[in-house]
Amino acid sequence: MRLDIVSIFPEYFAPLDVSLIGKARERGTLDVHVHQLRDWAHDVHKTVDDTPYGGGPGMVMKPEVWGEAIDTVIAAGPQGPDGGLPRMIVPTPSGRPFSQELAQELAGEPWLLFACGRYEGIDSRVMAEYSSRLRVDEVSIGDYVLAGGEVAVLVMVEAVGRLLPGVLGNAQSAVDDSFAPGSMQNLVEGPVYTKPPVWRGHEVPAVLLSGHHGNVARWRRDEAIRRTVRNRPELAAAIDPATLDKHDRKLLEELSFRLQPEDMAN
Repeated sequence: MRLDIVSIFPEYFAPLDVSLIGKARERGTLDVHVHQLRDWAHDVHKTVDDTPYGGGPGMVMKPEVWGEAIDTVIAAGPQGPDGGLPRMIVPTPSGRPFSQELAQELAGEPWLLFACGRYEGIDSRVMAEYSSRLRVDEVSIGDYVLAGGEVAVLVMVEAVGRLLPGVLGNAQSAVDDSFAPGSMQNLVEGPVYTKPPVWRGHEVPAVLLSGHHGNVARWRRDEAIRRTVRNRPELAAAIDPATLDKHDRKLLEELSFRLQPEDMAN
């Protein structure tokens, strides 16, 4: 997979040289190119922003600078100007929510282009212009505001990169992730433990030491349900009743968490 990242702070992306993503780059699984947006600003001050039309606080990133940057990146891409085109991702609090499902979708793309906005964002005409030529997604990593899109891009690159074949040492790890389709739908992952069996008086749950795979699987599902109800009740409320067995339903009742009556009847 090729990744192109355009930002006024390329140094933000030093973490992409370490850990799993760094190893993926060394092996060639990820081909990452980070670009300085100011390289396409032609005035003496390398200006990339201006005051917003209509007034208001803050500054808006200029469309002509972004247009030149994106055109150049596309033209220099792996398949040339007449070949394949990247999918463009623009992090913004007003975008669609980033999720494990979207991460898996993006992991299937051969080429992603990330545009890191700053200030009040990128002039909206940039997204309108490139939407006519590329798949453009405005994406939010949460209901909060950051100083810029760089941190969000780091989050997305790690979430997407670890799903690529060969990046994780154990491919099953990605299958068992919280939010991974096909694992435990709408359930977050439960608690995990390793050696020693007792640490500062805290014991590993006996079931995990029992060697009984069925009991372990049941315990893990129960703990996932408990944690989801406690920490993410909105996910628990969206559980498909058809995926619940009698034990699940009894546990939800013990937790005083009830699905809608019409759902429970299905």
